[in-house]
Amino acid sequence: MRRRKLKPYVLPTLMIIAITGIIFGTAMLSNSLKNKDTYEEPTSYVNDTILEEDQAVINETTKMINPYTDTTVTIGKNYYDYKADAETQEKSIIYHDNTYLQNSGTDFISQNTFDVVAVLDGSVTDVKEDETLGKVVEIKHDNGYVSIYQSLSEVSVKKGDIITQGQVIGKSGTNELDKDIGNHLHFELYVNGQVVDPTLYLNKELETSENKE
Repeated sequence: MRRRKLKPYVLPTLMIIAITGIIFGTAMLSNSLKNKDTYEEPTSYVNDTILEEDQAVINETTKMINPYTDTTVTIGKNYYDYKADAETQEKSIIYHDNTYLQNSGTDFISQNTFDVVAVLDGSVTDVKEDETLGKVVEIKHDNGYVSIYQSLSEVSVKKGDIITQGQVIGKSGTNELDKDIGNHLHFELYVNGQVVDPTLYLNKELETSENKE
């Protein structure tokens, strides 16, 4: 076989091409890496929502019971209602010492002496004896309720006592103000400082609100 000899200019040319390729390739790689470093991926921002801790309000109901347990007890004189008809109002008038008075509570009567009980849980805020009203017990309850029991012949609690609903606090009796109706309990109810008709609240569900964390 005949050996062919490269011409003198061929080898330098190949070296130039090789060097150029290396330089070009290096430049391309560097540019690619630079673009990769400066490339920023799209960023999605999530707004944090701060939720306030709400306090759950739970509605609870409590039934106000009658201030007596004896089934023979009836109403002897009603609360004086300004909106009632004239006949009803006339039956709610108290005549005492030549004076006509509007009844500020409900009078419960019975031929026999009966136990008087607390209409709700509460605390005794006053116990006294009045010449006209007889023995009196005042009990403060939650949510602005105050109950007053007058014309008692006996009292079995004292000021400062914590009372549970249905607890016996005394016994019915008589007094000078309502002596015409004999043995009875004069019961008054106040809601947020205002006297109200007790029969609108007795044996009714009273709604209360309590915060729960």
